[in-house]
Amino acid sequence: MTQTAIPFLFMRGGTSRGPYLNRADLPEDPETLAQVLIAMVGSGHPLNIDGIGGGNAVTTKVAMLSKSDDDWADIDYFFAQVSVEDRSVDFKPTCGNILSGVGPAAIEMGLIAAKGGETTVNIRAVNTGARVIATVQTPDGNLAYDGNAAIDGVPGTAAPVALQFMDTIGGATGAFLPTNNLIDTFDGIEVTCMDVAMPMVIAKASAFGLSGYEIAEALNDNADFFAAMEAVRIQAGEAMGITDVASSVTPKFGLLAPAKDGGTIAALYFMPWKAHPTMAVTGAQCLASCVLTPGTVADGMAVRSNVRPATVTLEHASGQIDVLVDYDLTEEGIDLRSAGLVRTARLLARGEVMIPRGVLEYG
Repeated sequence: MTQTAIPFLFMRGGTSRGPYLNRADLPEDPETLAQVLIAMVGSGHPLNIDGIGGGNAVTTKVAMLSKSDDDWADIDYFFAQVSVEDRSVDFKPTCGNILSGVGPAAIEMGLIAAKGGETTVNIRAVNTGARVIATVQTPDGNLAYDGNAAIDGVPGTAAPVALQFMDTIGGATGAFLPTNNLIDTFDGIEVTCMDVAMPMVIAKASAFGLSGYEIAEALNDNADFFAAMEAVRIQAGEAMGITDVASSVTPKFGLLAPAKDGGTIAALYFMPWKAHPTMAVTGAQCLASCVLTPGTVADGMAVRSNVRPATVTLEHASGQIDVLVDYDLTEEGIDLRSAGLVRTARLLARGEVMIPRGVLEYG
């Protein structure tokens, strides 16, 4: 055989999609692993024509699973963001949408046994150290993908996957506010730099001359905006203590505007070099935390709830997403105990993905 076969599940997790792999089937060496994932996805071509990627950052994501040696966790979830075109892999961030499929994938792989009714899977996101409890529907001990849960950005309905995120503050930078400021200014743009589930730089859409209600395609064609945004992102990321910002997908960027469809606030999320067609689960937690924290760039655009836990409804490019935030106010901002979201997932295919022997050769 002229290629190396690796078993995989091809799954949609939330509004993202990609291969789910058993970590034991992959090389340990990070450089070799990166080359395997690049070949698998087909990075280096806008259509990922020589791999199983989908030509968009939400379809070039990879989940690698293993049984956890952590006393709390059942499953370790190692995430990789593979680029569409420039043949690179970023192991710094995690992805909450792809995490939606980790519970079902772990059961499919035999890493954890399904129970009757519902199965709770304790997941450690090894990239950031976050702990996540996933509740998966398993009636009669069998995985169920059919159901009545709908999420904006995915057609139809499916079985719900309830996610409860914990230990999400400072996963990348070590601090809720990595610059120690509620507001910083770069190139004349006021931003809030925050690290909750995902390190982010957050600004008002109006600061860039945008409404905040633009669709992703229109934003992606706005080269002047992306140039201005990237300049701010790089400066802010360096101020947050993040290295190699220009070549990393972190920190991500978000824009806020007043809600117009009954939500708490309108939000745009960037990956960061393209607009997200919906909303990232990790980004949603950070944006919700920004909304709930007095003194941030969100001030004046949303009415903060006095009820705790608080539901923050983010209006995004394809609809809405609800984040249930359990928190207390502190002098530093908020003490976030957990954030809950409901997503869906579906197994799309299973089999072997082929890697050229020049990239990986076993035996």
